[in-house]
Amino acid sequence: MKIENELNQDLVVDIEKDLRYISAIIKQKGREILNHYPITLPQFYALQWLLEEGDMTIGELSNKLALACSTTTDLVDRMEKNTLVMRVKDTNDRRVVRIHLLEVGKQIIDEVIVKRQDYLKDIFEQFSDQEVLQLKSSLSKLHQEMKQE
Repeated sequence: MKIENELNQDLVVDIEKDLRYISAIIKQKGREILNHYPITLPQFYALQWLLEEGDMTIGELSNKLALACSTTTDLVDRMEKNTLVMRVKDTNDRRVVRIHLLEVGKQIIDEVIVKRQDYLKDIFEQFSDQEVLQLKSSLSKLHQEMKQE
């Protein structure tokens, strides 16, 4: 960065703090939205991963959620009981069982995400178009740099 070191460190501290607070607020808003749906926060995260990445084994899903396999198995059992997901045999290896997202699970995720986006859209009403575009650009660049780490 081209900004002086002392100022640079203060900026990094402030940015990290802002990002942490923003993340916490979005998560809290997400929890409030989820109160209107028959799923828990861990189930939401699991369904989101399945929507984004496709069918996964319990082990793969456990890694994404940073949960023990036994905990993920219980989570999947409850979601399967509520017809959000189903277990399917892998077509290439019948010993492998994958978790498949069902339409009801997909609908819930879609609805919750739209409500979260609506929340952000309301917040962005206080921003100029240029500010929104600059924020998008900066966040995209930050995300790309972090993915390369």
